[in-house]
Amino acid sequence: MDFDFTDEQNALRSMVREFAEDRITPNAEQWDADHHFPADIVREMGDLGLFGITADEEWGGAGADFTSLCIAIEEIARADQSMAITIEAGVGLGINPIHQFGSDEQKAKWLPDLVAGRTLAGFGLTEAEGGSDAGATATKAVLDGDEWVINGSKAFITNSGTAMTSVVTITASTGPSEISTILVPLGTEGFTVEPGYRKMGWRASDTHPLTFIDARVPADNLLGERGKGFHQFLSTLDDGRIAVGAMAVGVLQACLEESVAYASDRHAFGKPIGSYQAIAFKCADIEVMTNAARLLTYKAAWLKDQGMPFKQEAAIAKLYASEAAVTATRDATQIFGGAGFMDETLVARHYRDSKALEIGEGTSEVQRLVISRGLGLPTG
Repeated sequence: MDFDFTDEQNALRSMVREFAEDRITPNAEQWDADHHFPADIVREMGDLGLFGITADEEWGGAGADFTSLCIAIEEIARADQSMAITIEAGVGLGINPIHQFGSDEQKAKWLPDLVAGRTLAGFGLTEAEGGSDAGATATKAVLDGDEWVINGSKAFITNSGTAMTSVVTITASTGPSEISTILVPLGTEGFTVEPGYRKMGWRASDTHPLTFIDARVPADNLLGERGKGFHQFLSTLDDGRIAVGAMAVGVLQACLEESVAYASDRHAFGKPIGSYQAIAFKCADIEVMTNAARLLTYKAAWLKDQGMPFKQEAAIAKLYASEAAVTATRDATQIFGGAGFMDETLVARHYRDSKALEIGEGTSEVQRLVISRGLGLPTG
């Protein structure tokens, strides 16, 4: 077994880490405090090619593997989860559905700017009454001549209301027991991006509810085949679960580094606090979780890159890594003591942010459901 990354992947890691430490780390605390989405930094990430890592060269991408995307996401998450989820959602939920299921005309219209990071796309799946039960989509789209007429609402949609956002792909019921995906450009009459949420974490990420009241788009805005929307978003979520695992790995790595440094410098009772087993063992546990999460995540990414089945491994990676990140950030905050309770401490921000890792791209409960079904257990 070869656990080494390629020279190109190591070079990518170095480039992204340098960018994150130079452009994100010094500003992330203020963005978080101000609930500010830094569009200029997102465009710089686009200039680096981070949104186009896995896209075909035809559309301006690098045509690299999924593992490379995970490396970039991990390094951005190490500095700030808000910027990491902007990339993760921008690629996995914004670009990938169009890249995978779009027509040549749809790809030509939307992908060049999305891949270059000049614009962003959202993916409208979740609804107030249909989160984990995504099949219960209440938003409806009715074909009226050569137009879809859309009515309904979506909730918690990332990258949906920025000044850079160009389009949102939504799921809608287009007939009895039929779900389809449709491209809805921003500015469409009857499509309203509602005010953003006040969030516990990921405060520099853009998240909005969406409302559709007789919103009309051309019939050609159907993404892929009619009635195949359920299959499309399940495929999209499988990829995203690995990417969220990569985010969690970045968080774990940051907490490990911060905890070891603080435990070495902070003194109590005349000795560094890291010399006491209560603290040393917490650091050791974070090291174990970091290594385990990294191995699970990159195994799933490798399987995807090899064209092998990876649904089960993606769910395992996402479940373990996200829950480990929540545990590690809590322990890191405890190691920092009173300082860890202060917002200006990186571990405090990671603690708040990490809870979303257990929810987005399928909750921990959904991952356990996927895993148990993968074991062949009765579905009830």
